[in-house]
Formats: sequence, C-alpha cells, structure tokens
Amino acid sequence: MSLTLNRRSVTMALAFAATGGFARTARAGALPVPAGKVILTISGKIAVDNGGGTAMFDREMLEAMGLVSFTTTTPWHSAPVTFEGVPLDKLMAAVGANGDHITALALNDYSTDIPIADFAAYHTILALKRDGEYMPVKDKGPLFIVYPFDSNPELKHQIFYSRSAWQLSRIVVK
Repeated sequence: MSLTLNRRSVTMALAFAATGGFARTARAGALPVPAGKVILTISGKIAVDNGGGTAMFDREMLEAMGLVSFTTTTPWHSAPVTFEGVPLDKLMAAVGANGDHITALALNDYSTDIPIADFAAYHTILALKRDGEYMPVKDKGPLFIVYPFDSNPELKHQIFYSRSAWQLSRIVVK
C-alpha cells in the first residue's frame, strides 16, 4: 500500500471515529448524514464527505468530534471570554482536507482566507459556545473561528483578528 492510501484510510477512519461511528452513515467511508439542522458546509479539496462532494455538519456531529476550550481576551468583548469548540485541525482531518488554506464564509457575507497551518500552530477552534452558552446568530453565532489570542503575542494583530470569522456557515478548502 502506498503512503497516500494509508493516510487516506487513516483520515477516513479518524473521521468516522470522531463522529462517533453513527449508524446514519450514508455510505462506507463517508461522514454520517446530519440528523439536525445543517450549520456548517465544507467543500473544495476534501476527500471525505456525506453527499455531493460536500461535508455537512449539524451541531451534534461537531460536538461528537470532541470539544476543547480556552479563555482569551478579544477586541470584541470587554472582558476575557471562554470559548468552547472543535479544534480546526481535527475538523480538517475529519474531512480529509488536502489544500493549504480555506476561505471561511459567514452568514453576513464576510469572507476571509486562512492558512490551514494556523490551525495546528495556534490551536485555532471552531467555537460553538461562549461562556458555556451556544452563540445565537445575532451575537456572532452559531459558529465562530477563534484564536487563543492571549497564548501568543503574535496573535494580537489585525491579521489574526480578520481571520476570526463569526456567523460562519461555509468553509471552502483550497
């Protein structure tokens, strides 16, 4: 077996395991089909999907991947905030992302390009909760790409603030 085939097999197995191996899988090697409202769609250079070349996720599927949290200050809040969400490097592995950057697209038509290398280097998350509560659309939800700004002085810069897309609805891997 080639190294490429091994990586693909491992990625697909991790994606299946990360989503709990749900019985609602559409086909072998695919992500489960969302049972609830789709809140995130990933397309582009991905190897694992759940239909039509896209990976669609409901809240339950994202939470099943395992959540992490951190507390950080942001330019948008008056006090430190605790965010809880899926590590973006884990999400990219689950869909078999094979690009070098993403375009994040928000419900309010905001878009930003983010190097995929940021996700592991800075422990960037796709936040579902802020201070223990799900974020409503009217307050930066339902999904928010967040860097742990206080963990590295380099992150307290407009470049990283602009990559922190809230009201996220779609990701295109490029």
